[in-house]
Amino acid sequence: MSDSNSYVISQSMERIEIQLSKTKLFWGIGGSVIFVILGVSLTAYIADHQSQIDPFLLKGGGLLSILFFGATAILGIRKIFDTRIGLIIDNRGITDNSGGLSARFVDWKEVTGIRTEYIRSIRILLIDTNNPEKYLTEGNKFRTRIMRLNMQMFGTPLFLSSNNLKINFNELENILQIVLKEYRLS
Repeated sequence: MSDSNSYVISQSMERIEIQLSKTKLFWGIGGSVIFVILGVSLTAYIADHQSQIDPFLLKGGGLLSILFFGATAILGIRKIFDTRIGLIIDNRGITDNSGGLSARFVDWKEVTGIRTEYIRSIRILLIDTNNPEKYLTEGNKFRTRIMRLNMQMFGTPLFLSSNNLKINFNELENILQIVLKEYRLS
């Protein structure tokens, strides 16, 4: 076992439970609220009281900021009150409850690889699968659109991040690679 609040490995090493990080969630919510406030400022005041940039563009950017970061703040608030385990890795697969667009359960039988990609400076783990269509049809319209966008950009709809979990990215990546290798060898 690593840090006492980080993650728990069962005695048999067949189950790893990684909790949601309330601290990381609070920081994310705080950042989102700041960007909502900036969006409101752009839309309601700054756009009309400057002459260097077209006010319509500033208001559009402000509105997008309000909508996007407002949604991320709401998802973060929902996660703060979520009592479920953030991520479970066991001999059956990966059960993801770490984010608003979580893939839920991914069976090891469907995983063909795990790789790291960058979105600007943020690292994410992509889970390649032999059955991506299965995940593209699950969930609401918003979730489906995001999953399809991920499929177009990265070739898989499935991704994981350590952003909301009590584990750092490198530890998460190492655990997943080790468990996937063990699954393939069994």
